[in-house]
Amino acid sequence: MAREIIDDDSLKIFVNTPIEVCEQLDPKGLYRKARAGEIKNFTGIPAPFEKPKDSFMEVSNNQPDIKKPVMEIWRKILTDIKLNA
Repeated sequence: MAREIIDDDSLKIFVNTPIEVCEQLDPKGLYRKARAGEIKNFTGIPAPFEKPKDSFMEVSNNQPDIKKPVMEIWRKILTDIKLNA
């Protein structure tokens, strides 16, 4: 997998979250407004979402609890640091 280094201290991580979970976690009600037509070209409603191809890693997040994906990210980063040190 190709890895895009944005700068020396950044990695692109794609947290793959179903739109239903995004809507549950939306404190500003943006998804509701997009579904009501109040926001035009909102990513995912109706504008398409394109999965990034150049991420350092992809993490699935199928639930509102972010703890498991965060731990997965930390494990991958720490492993990568050890391997490249």
